Amino acid sequence: MFKNNYDFKIEKNYDLGKLVTFIPNEKIPIYNWFYFKEGFSRDFVIRFIDYFKLKEKDWILDPFLGVGTTLLAAKEKGINGIGIDAAPLAIFVSQVKTSDYKINELKEYAKKIFNEKFKKPSLTSINPFIKKAFSKYSLEDIIFFREIIREIEDIKIRNFFTLALMRSAMDVSYAFKNGAVIKIFKKPVPPFRKYFKRIVKRMIKDIEKIKFKKCELNIRLGDARKLDFLEDNFFNAIITSPPYLNKIEYTKMYRIEYELFFGHVKVDPIRSYIGLNLKNVKDIFPELNLPDIAKAYFYDMKMALNEMYRVLKNNGKAAIVVAEGVFPNRIVESDILLAKIAKDIGFKIEKIIIVNERIATRERTIKIGKARESIIILEK
Repeated sequence: MFKNNYDFKIEKNYDLGKLVTFIPNEKIPIYNWFYFKEGFSRDFVIRFIDYFKLKEKDWILDPFLGVGTTLLAAKEKGINGIGIDAAPLAIFVSQVKTSDYKINELKEYAKKIFNEKFKKPSLTSINPFIKKAFSKYSLEDIIFFREIIREIEDIKIRNFFTLALMRSAMDVSYAFKNGAVIKIFKKPVPPFRKYFKRIVKRMIKDIEKIKFKKCELNIRLGDARKLDFLEDNFFNAIITSPPYLNKIEYTKMYRIEYELFFGHVKVDPIRSYIGLNLKNVKDIFPELNLPDIAKAYFYDMKMALNEMYRVLKNNGKAAIVVAEGVFPNRIVESDILLAKIAKDIGFKIEKIIIVNERIATRERTIKIGKARESIIILEK
Protein backbone atom coordinates (compact mmCIF):
# COMPACT_ATOMS: atom_id res chain seq x y z
CA MET A 1 0.00 0.00 0.00
CA PHE A 2 0.96 3.64 -0.52
CA LYS A 3 3.53 4.70 2.08
CA ASN A 4 3.97 8.03 3.79
CA ASN A 5 6.98 9.28 1.84
CA TYR A 6 6.21 12.93 2.41
CA ASP A 7 7.57 13.33 5.96
CA PHE A 8 4.16 14.25 7.34
CA LYS A 9 4.10 14.29 11.11
CA ILE A 10 1.63 11.61 12.20
CA GLU A 11 0.47 11.12 15.77
CA LYS A 12 -2.26 9.11 17.47
CA ASN A 13 -4.80 10.59 19.87
CA TYR A 14 -7.69 8.21 20.45
CA ASP A 15 -9.15 10.58 23.06
CA LEU A 16 -10.33 12.66 20.10
CA GLY A 17 -12.07 9.66 18.54
CA LYS A 18 -15.47 10.23 20.10
CA LEU A 19 -15.29 13.98 19.40
CA VAL A 20 -15.26 13.45 15.61
CA THR A 21 -18.62 11.66 15.92
CA PHE A 22 -22.04 13.19 16.52
CA ILE A 23 -22.53 11.19 19.75
CA PRO A 24 -21.48 13.93 22.26
CA ASN A 25 -24.03 16.30 20.67
CA GLU A 26 -26.93 14.06 21.70
CA LYS A 27 -26.90 15.52 25.22
CA ILE A 28 -26.33 19.18 24.25
CA PRO A 29 -29.35 21.50 23.80
CA ILE A 30 -29.95 22.78 20.23
CA TYR A 31 -27.04 20.69 18.86
CA ASN A 32 -29.25 17.63 19.36
CA TRP A 33 -32.33 18.93 17.54
CA PHE A 34 -31.57 16.69 14.56
CA TYR A 35 -29.51 13.51 14.71
CA PHE A 36 -26.84 13.50 12.00
CA LYS A 37 -24.78 10.34 12.03
CA GLU A 38 -22.17 11.80 9.66
CA GLY A 39 -21.46 14.87 11.81
CA PHE A 40 -18.81 15.74 14.38
CA SER A 41 -19.32 17.22 17.85
CA ARG A 42 -19.53 20.66 19.35
CA ASP A 43 -16.61 19.77 21.64
CA PHE A 44 -14.43 19.00 18.60
CA VAL A 45 -15.12 22.45 17.12
CA ILE A 46 -14.57 24.26 20.43
CA ARG A 47 -11.29 22.38 20.91
CA PHE A 48 -9.94 23.54 17.55
CA ILE A 49 -11.30 27.08 17.88
CA ASP A 50 -9.17 27.26 21.02
CA TYR A 51 -6.22 25.43 19.41
CA PHE A 52 -6.23 27.90 16.51
CA LYS A 53 -6.48 30.79 19.01
CA LEU A 54 -9.50 32.29 17.23
CA LYS A 55 -10.90 35.50 18.72
CA GLU A 56 -14.32 37.14 18.71
CA LYS A 57 -15.15 38.62 15.30
CA ASP A 58 -12.66 36.35 13.50
CA TRP A 59 -14.11 34.43 10.55
CA ILE A 60 -14.49 30.65 10.25
CA LEU A 61 -15.61 28.59 7.24
CA ASP A 62 -17.19 25.16 7.01
CA PRO A 63 -17.60 24.26 3.30
CA PHE A 64 -19.21 20.89 4.20
CA LEU A 65 -21.57 22.25 6.83
CA GLY A 66 -23.76 19.25 7.62
CA VAL A 67 -26.22 20.27 10.34
CA GLY A 68 -24.39 23.38 11.45
CA THR A 69 -22.23 22.24 14.37
CA THR A 70 -19.27 24.44 13.35
CA LEU A 71 -21.34 27.61 13.11
CA LEU A 72 -23.33 26.91 16.27
CA ALA A 73 -20.09 26.47 18.24
CA ALA A 74 -18.71 29.64 16.61
CA LYS A 75 -21.85 31.47 17.78
CA GLU A 76 -21.09 30.44 21.36
CA LYS A 77 -17.66 32.04 20.99
CA GLY A 78 -18.78 35.18 19.14
CA ILE A 79 -16.90 34.15 15.98
CA ASN A 80 -18.35 35.05 12.57
CA GLY A 81 -18.93 32.14 10.22
CA ILE A 82 -20.02 31.01 6.79
CA GLY A 83 -21.34 27.52 6.13
CA ILE A 84 -21.95 25.88 2.76
CA ASP A 85 -23.54 22.55 1.91
CA ALA A 86 -24.89 20.87 -1.22
CA ALA A 87 -27.84 19.30 0.64
CA PRO A 88 -31.05 21.34 1.14
CA LEU A 89 -31.87 19.35 4.29
CA ALA A 90 -28.50 20.26 5.84
CA ILE A 91 -29.00 23.94 5.01
CA PHE A 92 -32.51 23.89 6.49
CA VAL A 93 -31.45 22.23 9.76
CA SER A 94 -28.42 24.51 10.13
CA GLN A 95 -30.50 27.65 9.61
CA VAL A 96 -33.07 26.59 12.20
CA LYS A 97 -30.42 25.72 14.78
CA THR A 98 -28.44 28.95 14.37
CA SER A 99 -31.40 31.39 14.25
CA ASP A 100 -32.43 33.70 17.09
CA TYR A 101 -35.93 33.29 18.52
CA LYS A 102 -38.36 35.05 20.85
CA ILE A 103 -39.48 32.51 23.44
CA ASN A 104 -42.93 34.01 24.00
CA GLU A 105 -43.61 34.06 20.26
CA LEU A 106 -42.76 30.35 19.95
CA LYS A 107 -44.97 29.52 22.93
CA GLU A 108 -47.91 31.40 21.37
CA TYR A 109 -47.55 29.58 18.07
CA ALA A 110 -47.21 26.24 19.88
CA LYS A 111 -50.49 26.91 21.70
CA LYS A 112 -52.25 27.67 18.42
CA ILE A 113 -50.86 24.57 16.71
CA PHE A 114 -51.93 22.18 19.46
CA ASN A 115 -55.36 23.81 19.84
CA GLU A 116 -56.25 22.95 16.25
CA LYS A 117 -58.98 20.35 16.05
CA PHE A 118 -57.80 17.16 14.34
CA LYS A 119 -59.03 16.57 10.79
CA LYS A 120 -58.15 13.23 9.27
CA PRO A 121 -55.95 13.84 6.20
CA SER A 122 -55.92 11.71 3.05
CA LEU A 123 -52.87 9.48 2.66
CA THR A 124 -53.54 8.52 -0.96
CA SER A 125 -50.71 10.68 -2.33
CA ILE A 126 -48.15 9.35 0.16
CA ASN A 127 -45.40 7.13 -1.24
CA PRO A 128 -45.88 3.42 -0.24
CA PHE A 129 -42.36 3.35 1.23
CA ILE A 130 -43.22 6.28 3.51
CA LYS A 131 -46.43 4.51 4.59
CA LYS A 132 -44.38 1.46 5.62
CA ALA A 133 -42.13 3.66 7.76
CA PHE A 134 -44.93 4.77 10.11
CA SER A 135 -48.04 3.51 11.82
CA LYS A 136 -51.16 4.80 10.06
CA TYR A 137 -52.13 6.89 13.09
CA SER A 138 -48.70 8.50 13.41
CA LEU A 139 -48.60 9.32 9.70
CA GLU A 140 -52.06 10.91 9.81
CA ASP A 141 -50.97 13.09 12.73
CA ILE A 142 -47.71 14.04 10.98
CA ILE A 143 -49.53 15.11 7.78
CA PHE A 144 -52.18 16.98 9.81
CA PHE A 145 -49.56 19.02 11.71
CA ARG A 146 -47.41 19.48 8.60
CA GLU A 147 -50.27 21.25 6.80
CA ILE A 148 -51.01 23.50 9.80
CA ILE A 149 -47.34 24.49 10.10
CA ARG A 150 -47.11 25.23 6.37
CA GLU A 151 -49.73 27.97 6.89
CA ILE A 152 -47.45 29.94 9.26
CA GLU A 153 -46.36 33.09 7.41
CA ASP A 154 -43.21 33.85 9.41
CA ILE A 155 -40.62 31.62 7.73
CA LYS A 156 -38.34 31.44 10.78
CA ILE A 157 -41.22 30.30 13.02
CA ARG A 158 -42.50 27.93 10.33
CA ASN A 159 -39.07 26.33 9.95
CA PHE A 160 -38.65 25.94 13.72
CA PHE A 161 -41.86 23.93 14.01
CA THR A 162 -41.12 22.01 10.81
CA LEU A 163 -37.83 20.83 12.29
CA ALA A 164 -39.60 19.88 15.55
CA LEU A 165 -42.14 17.92 13.51
CA MET A 166 -39.42 16.24 11.44
CA ARG A 167 -37.49 15.26 14.55
CA SER A 168 -40.63 13.87 16.21
CA ALA A 169 -41.66 12.01 13.05
CA MET A 170 -38.32 10.23 12.73
CA ASP A 171 -38.32 9.34 16.42
CA VAL A 172 -41.65 7.49 16.10
CA SER A 173 -40.94 5.96 12.67
CA TYR A 174 -40.14 2.31 11.99
CA ALA A 175 -37.17 3.39 9.87
CA PHE A 176 -33.63 2.54 10.88
CA LYS A 177 -30.59 3.90 9.04
CA ASN A 178 -28.18 0.98 8.71
CA GLY A 179 -24.97 1.67 6.81
CA ALA A 180 -25.98 2.69 3.30
CA VAL A 181 -29.62 1.56 3.52
CA ILE A 182 -32.84 2.33 5.39
CA LYS A 183 -34.43 -0.68 7.06
CA ILE A 184 -38.00 -0.89 8.36
CA PHE A 185 -38.44 -2.46 11.78
CA LYS A 186 -41.88 -2.33 13.42
CA LYS A 187 -41.86 -1.43 17.12
CA PRO A 188 -44.18 0.09 19.72
CA VAL A 189 -44.29 3.89 19.35
CA PRO A 190 -45.72 6.61 21.63
CA PRO A 191 -48.88 8.55 20.66
CA PHE A 192 -47.61 11.11 18.18
CA ARG A 193 -49.42 14.27 19.34
CA LYS A 194 -48.19 13.85 22.92
CA TYR A 195 -44.63 13.11 21.75
CA PHE A 196 -44.55 16.04 19.31
CA LYS A 197 -45.81 18.38 22.04
CA ARG A 198 -43.00 17.22 24.32
CA ILE A 199 -40.33 17.81 21.65
CA VAL A 200 -41.63 21.33 20.94
CA LYS A 201 -41.65 22.16 24.66
CA ARG A 202 -38.10 20.86 25.06
CA MET A 203 -36.78 22.74 22.02
CA ILE A 204 -38.24 26.00 23.32
CA LYS A 205 -36.59 25.38 26.70
CA ASP A 206 -33.29 24.56 24.97
CA ILE A 207 -33.05 28.09 23.57
CA GLU A 208 -32.72 29.46 27.10
CA LYS A 209 -30.02 26.98 28.11
CA ILE A 210 -27.12 28.11 25.87
CA LYS A 211 -25.83 31.66 25.86
CA PHE A 212 -24.68 32.88 22.46
CA LYS A 213 -22.61 35.92 21.62
CA LYS A 214 -23.39 38.42 18.90
CA CYS A 215 -21.79 37.47 15.58
CA GLU A 216 -22.50 37.27 11.87
CA LEU A 217 -23.48 33.89 10.40
CA ASN A 218 -24.23 33.13 6.78
CA ILE A 219 -25.52 29.75 5.56
CA ARG A 220 -26.08 28.94 1.92
CA LEU A 221 -26.61 26.11 -0.52
CA GLY A 222 -23.49 25.64 -2.59
CA ASP A 223 -20.63 23.55 -3.92
CA ALA A 224 -17.37 23.31 -1.96
CA ARG A 225 -15.49 23.05 -5.26
CA LYS A 226 -16.73 26.44 -6.47
CA LEU A 227 -16.69 29.15 -3.81
CA ASP A 228 -16.59 32.05 -6.27
CA PHE A 229 -18.77 34.21 -4.03
CA LEU A 230 -16.13 34.16 -1.25
CA GLU A 231 -13.22 36.60 -1.14
CA ASP A 232 -9.56 35.59 -1.37
CA ASN A 233 -7.59 35.56 1.90
CA PHE A 234 -10.69 36.17 4.04
CA PHE A 235 -11.03 33.41 6.67
CA ASN A 236 -8.96 32.91 9.81
CA ALA A 237 -9.77 29.19 9.96
CA ILE A 238 -11.63 26.27 8.40
CA ILE A 239 -13.12 23.43 10.45
CA THR A 240 -14.88 20.82 8.36
CA SER A 241 -15.42 17.20 7.43
CA PRO A 242 -16.01 16.34 3.76
CA PRO A 243 -17.99 13.21 2.86
CA TYR A 244 -15.90 10.11 3.49
CA LEU A 245 -14.61 7.95 0.66
CA ASN A 246 -17.33 5.29 0.52
CA LYS A 247 -20.27 4.20 -1.62
CA ILE A 248 -23.02 5.83 0.43
CA GLU A 249 -25.45 8.14 -1.36
CA TYR A 250 -26.34 10.52 1.44
CA THR A 251 -29.60 11.80 -0.04
CA LYS A 252 -30.99 8.24 0.04
CA MET A 253 -30.23 7.99 3.75
CA TYR A 254 -32.54 10.96 4.36
CA ARG A 255 -35.16 9.95 1.82
CA ILE A 256 -38.03 9.99 4.33
CA GLU A 257 -37.24 13.51 5.55
CA TYR A 258 -36.96 14.80 1.97
CA GLU A 259 -40.18 13.19 0.73
CA LEU A 260 -42.30 14.15 3.74
CA PHE A 261 -41.04 17.69 4.29
CA PHE A 262 -39.27 18.79 1.07
CA GLY A 263 -41.48 17.22 -1.57
CA HIS A 264 -41.23 20.32 -3.78
CA VAL A 265 -37.41 20.45 -3.65
CA LYS A 266 -35.36 18.73 -6.35
CA VAL A 267 -32.39 17.06 -4.70
CA ASP A 268 -29.37 15.89 -6.67
CA PRO A 269 -27.71 12.75 -5.33
CA ILE A 270 -24.79 13.44 -3.01
CA ARG A 271 -22.26 10.65 -2.78
CA SER A 272 -18.93 10.16 -1.10
CA TYR A 273 -17.29 11.81 -4.08
CA ILE A 274 -18.72 15.28 -4.34
CA GLY A 275 -19.57 15.20 -8.02
CA LEU A 276 -21.21 12.40 -9.96
CA ASN A 277 -19.53 12.41 -13.35
CA LEU A 278 -16.86 9.72 -13.49
CA LYS A 279 -15.94 10.73 -17.03
CA ASN A 280 -13.24 13.30 -17.68
CA VAL A 281 -11.84 12.80 -14.18
CA LYS A 282 -8.12 13.38 -13.97
CA ASP A 283 -6.37 10.56 -12.11
CA ILE A 284 -4.21 12.42 -9.60
CA PHE A 285 -2.47 9.23 -8.43
CA PRO A 286 -2.06 7.04 -11.58
CA GLU A 287 0.67 5.01 -9.89
CA LEU A 288 -1.84 3.68 -7.34
CA ASN A 289 -4.41 2.25 -9.77
CA LEU A 290 -7.25 3.51 -7.57
CA PRO A 291 -10.91 2.47 -8.00
CA ASP A 292 -12.91 4.87 -10.21
CA ILE A 293 -14.85 6.22 -7.21
CA ALA A 294 -11.58 7.06 -5.45
CA LYS A 295 -10.23 8.81 -8.56
CA ALA A 296 -13.37 10.98 -8.65
CA TYR A 297 -13.19 11.63 -4.92
CA PHE A 298 -9.60 12.91 -4.95
CA TYR A 299 -10.21 14.93 -8.11
CA ASP A 300 -13.17 16.65 -6.43
CA MET A 301 -11.30 17.12 -3.17
CA LYS A 302 -8.39 18.74 -5.01
CA MET A 303 -10.82 21.38 -6.31
CA ALA A 304 -12.29 21.84 -2.82
CA LEU A 305 -8.83 22.15 -1.21
CA ASN A 306 -7.81 24.67 -3.88
CA GLU A 307 -10.78 26.81 -2.88
CA MET A 308 -10.01 26.42 0.83
CA TYR A 309 -6.46 27.58 0.19
CA ARG A 310 -7.65 30.58 -1.82
CA VAL A 311 -10.12 31.86 0.80
CA LEU A 312 -7.87 31.32 3.85
CA LYS A 313 -5.75 34.19 5.12
CA ASN A 314 -1.99 33.75 5.16
CA ASN A 315 -1.14 31.73 8.28
CA GLY A 316 -4.79 30.66 8.47
CA LYS A 317 -5.39 27.15 9.82
CA ALA A 318 -7.64 24.25 8.81
CA ALA A 319 -8.79 21.09 10.62
CA ILE A 320 -10.27 18.51 8.25
CA VAL A 321 -11.75 15.21 9.47
CA VAL A 322 -11.38 12.37 6.95
CA ALA A 323 -11.46 8.57 6.87
CA GLU A 324 -9.73 5.92 4.80
CA GLY A 325 -11.73 4.36 1.98
CA VAL A 326 -12.48 0.65 2.30
CA PHE A 327 -12.75 -1.38 -0.90
CA PRO A 328 -13.07 -5.17 -1.33
CA ASN A 329 -9.37 -5.63 -2.09
CA ARG A 330 -7.71 -2.70 -0.34
CA ILE A 331 -7.82 0.27 1.99
CA VAL A 332 -7.14 3.67 0.43
CA GLU A 333 -5.15 6.00 2.71
CA SER A 334 -7.30 9.08 2.24
CA ASP A 335 -5.59 11.12 4.96
CA ILE A 336 -2.11 10.71 3.44
CA LEU A 337 -3.33 11.31 -0.11
CA LEU A 338 -5.35 14.39 0.82
CA ALA A 339 -2.37 15.78 2.74
CA LYS A 340 -0.25 15.19 -0.39
CA ILE A 341 -2.77 17.12 -2.51
CA ALA A 342 -2.89 19.93 0.08
CA LYS A 343 0.91 20.15 0.14
CA ASP A 344 1.08 20.34 -3.65
CA ILE A 345 -1.46 23.19 -3.56
CA GLY A 346 0.73 25.13 -1.12
CA PHE A 347 -0.48 24.21 2.36
CA LYS A 348 1.94 23.40 5.15
CA ILE A 349 0.99 20.08 6.73
CA GLU A 350 1.24 20.66 10.47
CA LYS A 351 0.31 17.07 11.28
CA ILE A 352 -2.12 14.22 10.79
CA ILE A 353 -3.82 13.00 13.97
CA ILE A 354 -5.15 9.44 13.87
CA VAL A 355 -8.21 9.39 16.15
CA ASN A 356 -9.93 6.08 15.34
CA GLU A 357 -9.00 2.73 13.84
CA ARG A 358 -11.40 -0.07 13.01
CA ILE A 359 -11.10 -3.53 11.49
CA ALA A 360 -12.23 -3.45 7.86
CA THR A 361 -13.77 -6.58 6.33
CA ARG A 362 -15.44 -7.73 3.14
CA GLU A 363 -18.34 -10.16 3.07
CA ARG A 364 -18.49 -9.51 6.85
CA THR A 365 -15.81 -12.04 7.74
CA ILE A 366 -12.75 -11.57 5.53
CA LYS A 367 -10.35 -9.10 7.13
CA ILE A 368 -8.84 -6.49 4.79
CA GLY A 369 -6.94 -4.53 7.42
CA LYS A 370 -7.38 -1.53 9.73
CA ALA A 371 -9.07 1.62 8.44
CA ARG A 372 -8.37 4.85 10.26
CA GLU A 373 -10.17 8.12 10.84
CA SER A 374 -7.92 11.16 11.02
CA ILE A 375 -7.75 14.92 11.42
CA ILE A 376 -5.49 16.75 8.95
CA ILE A 377 -4.14 20.03 10.36
CA LEU A 378 -3.13 22.50 7.66
CA GLU A 379 -1.70 26.01 7.57
CA LYS A 380 -1.59 28.43 4.65
